[in-house]
Amino acid sequence: MRRLRTLLGPRHAGHTLPADELGALFLPVGDDGVVIGDDAQGHPQMVGFHRSAPYDVLLIGGLWTAQVLALRAAGTGARVVVETGRAQAWTMLAQVAGAGLDCITLHDVGRVPPQGATVGSPVVVVRDAGMRPPRGRVVSAPWQSVLTLLPYVSPVAPRLMRESTLVGVQRVSPGEAEQIGRTLGLSSAESDALPTLADGVTLWCAGRERNWVMTNPTDAETGLLGAARRVD
Repeated sequence: MRRLRTLLGPRHAGHTLPADELGALFLPVGDDGVVIGDDAQGHPQMVGFHRSAPYDVLLIGGLWTAQVLALRAAGTGARVVVETGRAQAWTMLAQVAGAGLDCITLHDVGRVPPQGATVGSPVVVVRDAGMRPPRGRVVSAPWQSVLTLLPYVSPVAPRLMRESTLVGVQRVSPGEAEQIGRTLGLSSAESDALPTLADGVTLWCAGRERNWVMTNPTDAETGLLGAARRVD
């Protein structure tokens, strides 16, 4: 039996660059992730759910926005796992999204099995577990992000806001806006605006960064989920 010879490529000296010229190097990388909407200037805004480090997102808002994000995450190739106590609200979305494939799966609260997320098979866990979601068995991990939905501010909200890398806030009451503002370090203008937000508008906060984003559904999303709404 003949052994295959290893094919060698052309031999040449390695590429070198003086240390004082390293600053001139750059690698242009475009935005990558799930489009969550447009900012005030009409520029698309994205959230990168597929990460090599654990990533926790909190949305204090409506089911509609959470479902749009889940649908768009599935469209990027992620396996979307929904932990919910209201499966009936997610059933149609799960059936339509995969076109026969289980790209969005539903599980009872506390019953999400290990997902085995990898770089080639990333996972987004959506926790729709009410006002006091229990600590999940499946937590954020490399290539497995967790999006927790809170319909309103609850006793666990301050902890979740502090623990999350990204926090989205939709329309809330003035009292809730004041509490959120203290926890997130919002300005008075930002806190005062929260009770007046239109349906589909979210203030996304990551550290000191703030972005007002309007989520506009596609025709297909409108047909499946209806128009943007804060309350279901």
